[in-house]
Amino acid sequence: MAYVTEADQDSAPTVLIVDNNPMSTRRLSEVFRIKEFHIEVCEDGDKAVDEYIRLDPELVVIALDIPSLDGHLAALEMREHGGEGRIVFVTPRRLAALARDATHSAGAVAWLEKPVSSAALEEVWSDVLGPIPEAPGLEDLDALYPEDRIKPQPDEGLMPLPPLPGMPALPGLPAVGEGALPALTPELVAPLVVAEGGSKKKGKIKWVVLLLILAGAGYYLSEYGMPV
Repeated sequence: MAYVTEADQDSAPTVLIVDNNPMSTRRLSEVFRIKEFHIEVCEDGDKAVDEYIRLDPELVVIALDIPSLDGHLAALEMREHGGEGRIVFVTPRRLAALARDATHSAGAVAWLEKPVSSAALEEVWSDVLGPIPEAPGLEDLDALYPEDRIKPQPDEGLMPLPPLPGMPALPGLPAVGEGALPALTPELVAPLVVAEGGSKKKGKIKWVVLLLILAGAGYYLSEYGMPV
């Protein structure tokens, strides 16, 4: 999710605020509105990297404890992309040590303790406007955050089930007591579907088949438990 202020985007510098705490984003928006920034807000690190690439903002104010990608990793990916955006971390006091390390690693210009006030920002404003430090953490980015940790693995579908003991063969279905539970392909399901206007006998067969399948599934769960 991302939203923007009504400030003049063409003339005002842009600050990208990244935090999933509504009170924090509201306070930060007020602080930077006073400084006449155009404000854009998003709530997670993965989206923030995309927004950074799209907007090329002058300033990024990002929390460390955000979902999808933590603030440190998101900042490193922003720096890896390039651009002249300055990064400021915001964090609760309990994460102060982590904020200092992340500031050095990602080449951030400053970090601020929550809740952020205009006075606290003024104290570090000269650092915010100063030169952008190097980001030594980029050298270890791949080792610290491998690809399979950044993005979830694709869904490979349901795990195959072991054979169901004692299930008889059903009309139109292979026996399942001797092999894995068959996939419900269109060719397998088609004979069980009763066409409109079909006989009552076929309709009864359909319901008997469905009840037997449900009974077999119940037996399997009672014997083997829910698969993990």
